[in-house]
Amino acid sequence: MFIDQVHINVKAGDGGAGCTSFRREAYVPKGGPDGGDGGNGGDIVIQADPSYSSLIDYRFKHHFKAQRGTHGKGSRMHGSRGEDLVLKVPVGTQIYAYDDETKEAGELIADLTHQGEQVIVAKGGQGGRGNIHFVSSTRRNPAFAELGEPAEECWIEMTMKLMADAALIGMPSVGKSSLIAKMSAARPKIAEYPFTTLVPNLGVVSIDYDSFVVADVPGLIEGASEGRGLGTEFLRHIERSALLLHVIDATGSWEGRNPIDDYMVIRTELENYSSELANRPEIVILNKVDLVDASELQEITDALIHILKDRALAKAGGNEFSPDYQAPGLFAVSAVTGQGMDSLLRATNDIVKTLRIAAADEIAKVPQYEQVWEHRRRERDRSFTVSHLGGPIFRVEGKAVERMVVQTEWDNEEAIAYLQRRLERFGVEKALVAAGAQNGDEIRILGRAFSLQTQLLDDDEDEDEEY
Repeated sequence: MFIDQVHINVKAGDGGAGCTSFRREAYVPKGGPDGGDGGNGGDIVIQADPSYSSLIDYRFKHHFKAQRGTHGKGSRMHGSRGEDLVLKVPVGTQIYAYDDETKEAGELIADLTHQGEQVIVAKGGQGGRGNIHFVSSTRRNPAFAELGEPAEECWIEMTMKLMADAALIGMPSVGKSSLIAKMSAARPKIAEYPFTTLVPNLGVVSIDYDSFVVADVPGLIEGASEGRGLGTEFLRHIERSALLLHVIDATGSWEGRNPIDDYMVIRTELENYSSELANRPEIVILNKVDLVDASELQEITDALIHILKDRALAKAGGNEFSPDYQAPGLFAVSAVTGQGMDSLLRATNDIVKTLRIAAADEIAKVPQYEQVWEHRRRERDRSFTVSHLGGPIFRVEGKAVERMVVQTEWDNEEAIAYLQRRLERFGVEKALVAAGAQNGDEIRILGRAFSLQTQLLDDDEDEDEEY
């Protein structure tokens, strides 16, 4: 089964809790704190693997969870880190944030176009620190530690786009599947009725000492760019192809269509879907020429040459061509008899090699999504907002601030006092004062409520009195 789009829920591993412990040995009555740290939770990693050709592994299983970190112990024994969960996907998979309630995809997280490329989509929770970390000049025996941080959990959308050098496009029943079977070792279903091909197929074409990958995309129809006939589902599979192989049925198919009209319909759909895609290099393949008489074939060929010449003339800015101009990229072939196939394959191979050289300079510009997404994650983690809920009530929201609250032992007064100092150093008190909060106002973070008691306001009042 070919599956090219899935939605899954991913949850990284929770962090282990730090330990509150004191060294107790014979002849060492006051050994001091020795609580170990909790281990970090495992991450959820998406990795591109060329051995995968579909997202079928995520069709029936939708929830994935990484291993949690273990808790710290006494004698400075730190908890072990949770094992990462690596999910393999085909090369060419795009990953988006996804809202399971609205059923809408959001921000692009990564576009994995190279073997081994990966991105962390859910970060494991940080392990809590043991009480050995909280020793200070005034706190010699801290009797508290941090709890483990809950891990990230989210829904993501994974969408696969085929990675091929060239893509066969055209109306239904023009012989695309027959062509890919003739060009490569691919064996798609072939029959004399429309939409025989329901999913894209890939084939490797070998010629001399070179090779290239060609994709057979299900037939497009008028209105494909608007989704008719699942057109947009098929069109996205050719977005990564550097070369378009536009197949036309010289016979007009069993419906008796006009080959020239077929060509113009597909061109219009390409332009409506993406102007960048419509301007890709193109080879026009006039197929089934063994079933058309010479005079009719010449008439179709002349008309196509005229169209291609006009397009090339427009791209050239209206400059005139020489009288012996030959329209590039037009081949009359027969997938059944093999007529014209050798010339087509060699021309395709030459163009693909040229395009690969041109694309080589762009590879270095490909963003390293693992680094980019991690940088964005860190920026989001450190930011926080203060909102006034009305009256003497304020709310503080932000991942780093919420992490401090979650990791606090609320039945331990020392731990709560330490949290207050952390929030002060992080700039939360300044932000609250700037937002208009006064001493005694209620401050809400997650499910906890605090009463604001800050020296900042006391200092301001003292200054006013002196003045």
